Amino acid sequence: MNVAIVKYNAGNICSVVNAVRRLGTEPLVTDSPEALMKADRVIFPGQGEASHTMTYLRQHKLDEVIRSLKQPVLGICIGMQLMCRHSEEGDTACLGIFDAEVKRFVPALRTDKVPQMGWNTISNTRSPLFKGFAPEEFVYFVHSYYVPLNADTAAQTHYIQPYSAALQRDNFYATQFHPEKSGMVGERILRNFMEI
Repeated sequence: MNVAIVKYNAGNICSVVNAVRRLGTEPLVTDSPEALMKADRVIFPGQGEASHTMTYLRQHKLDEVIRSLKQPVLGICIGMQLMCRHSEEGDTACLGIFDAEVKRFVPALRTDKVPQMGWNTISNTRSPLFKGFAPEEFVYFVHSYYVPLNADTAAQTHYIQPYSAALQRDNFYATQFHPEKSGMVGERILRNFMEI
């Protein structure tokens, strides 16, 4: 299977590459529109800042390419946030694949830490990504911004308030958490994505 990972000015791509390799596939890390369009699967991962990342995507015409993809696409962490309509981070217009606003966590209690960092459960899953899942599974999160529950929510979790742990619309899938850092549960999610 031909798997392409979107190359842009983001961190954490190496761990996604290694996770895909563990599934027996050698991914291509690329910012080539042609390579992305030819791939069987596209993964849009990373850690970074929304406005700088969107600037890079627009400069390289990757925003248009990602929106136009017809094969299964998986956004991870900031990849999920940038697939939304708008982010409060840098007041950034994003890709608009999901009609949702990305918001910054506002601590409700003195004990609430931002960013959320660590393991948390996901529930109410409804996507092929979560085939074979128990009612609740633990996955790994690191983020300061979140997507509220909406019509495209494919899994939810709770930190300060309930929010979208995953989204799905048509061929676009996304997780706020990091499957590549979520042990066997994350590996199952990535394997399910490959089998869609």
